[in-house]
Amino acid sequence: MAAAVLAARLNARVTLETQADGNIAACFDGYAAGLGKFSTAALDRAQGLRRGLPLDCSTSGDRSVDEEIDLLVRRLGQRGLLEYRLGDGGGKKDQVVIEPQLADYWPRTSKLGNSETIVLSRFAYLRRRGNDVILESPLAGASFRICDAKVASAIATLSAPQRISRLRRQASFPGLELLGLLVDCKILFKIDAGGDGRRANEGDENLVLWDFHDLLFHTRSTEGRQANPLGGLYPYADAIAPPPAVRPHWPGMKIDLTRFSAPADQAVSPYTKLLHERHSTREFDDQQPITLAELAQFLEGTARVQSSWTSKLDLDGGGPDIAYTMRPYPAAGSAYELELYLAVANCGGLPRGFYHYDADRHALVPIAARTQDLGTLFQGAEYAMDIPALPQILITIAARFNRISWKYSSIAYSLILKDVGVLIQSLYMMATDMGLGGCAIGTSNIDLFAAMTGIEFHVEGPVGQFALGRAVRPA
Repeated sequence: MAAAVLAARLNARVTLETQADGNIAACFDGYAAGLGKFSTAALDRAQGLRRGLPLDCSTSGDRSVDEEIDLLVRRLGQRGLLEYRLGDGGGKKDQVVIEPQLADYWPRTSKLGNSETIVLSRFAYLRRRGNDVILESPLAGASFRICDAKVASAIATLSAPQRISRLRRQASFPGLELLGLLVDCKILFKIDAGGDGRRANEGDENLVLWDFHDLLFHTRSTEGRQANPLGGLYPYADAIAPPPAVRPHWPGMKIDLTRFSAPADQAVSPYTKLLHERHSTREFDDQQPITLAELAQFLEGTARVQSSWTSKLDLDGGGPDIAYTMRPYPAAGSAYELELYLAVANCGGLPRGFYHYDADRHALVPIAARTQDLGTLFQGAEYAMDIPALPQILITIAARFNRISWKYSSIAYSLILKDVGVLIQSLYMMATDMGLGGCAIGTSNIDLFAAMTGIEFHVEGPVGQFALGRAVRPA
């Protein structure tokens, strides 16, 4: 059987437009992205991207054209405008279609020898999408659209460890190319001889602590490791009427509580007043930005460690000592897994940059993030808040996942999100009390955070954001 060919192919929504001077642009969703100037021979060959061009483009006999096509394909790939097909050389029958989920994904094939043993990752899953079958994993940089039912059957056999030599003797053997691509994407992984493929064999100890559904929810409800539509897109506006703002009344006799309410002339408590005044602020006064002294007061009142202690875990007479802290907001199991990272654009007395808030020492520690990454972080906040200017300070709420998943099973990520909600309300209340403005942000880019901190996305990552600054006063 002939080896399958790996080829790059334009997404269905993308077209290439060529100008008279040789410049080429990719057009999609009403936008156009310039890709550079190319020779006539390269432009002619680029038309093959509609059906697929082999990634091994060194067979044309013209090295300069091969290099141009390689450059064009990589520029398209960096913009997420390509998919990759694995199938017959004629481009008529696909075995699988690879859909990138990471901006910098590039298909690579891990080498596999006959003596090696591979097994399916416990994070991998097959699902139906329309009429397609999709193989994916929150660890993977790409999803695989299965076009051949035999491939799905072959993947299913890898729920138990299999030697390559044994797989190659099977009639449904999908080929080393596909298996190598799946290993590179961590959908499959190699194990030592005699290994059972369980948690301890796959990844580091931080990955061991993750449950399947928790890691999947983390990656599929944030930006950075998926290419699905995200945010307020009103996807069902044409199909379903908007639900009412207030739930329809339950039938039965009501108990009217208004007669128990405080009289209108009775003084309102300071806390109730804060609750009523709390609101989201999306415009900030850059002529009078928040100051470092105000930021210090804000962080001390919302997140500083107030006390610490240790307690022994009682496991039938023996267990490790566990360290605990107390902070201004409640947290599940007193884990306090949340960390604050501050992207500072405009703060009196504090240079622009990226900082970690050390809640124990009540100190800001600068992190050497790239200027480009810091700008991308701010741009994401601008887009999410639909504002024309940067927030003065963007607080990223990150979670140390192992801190809470070490104790809790099946509900760890759910508890983290509950803690985020509690902390965000605390941030809102403190901002209101100090006369500052704040706004919670519903999205975060976990891959960008990993690039800025150097921390793997499954070890510590963003679970919330909050913009802070001095609000523009009404005219």
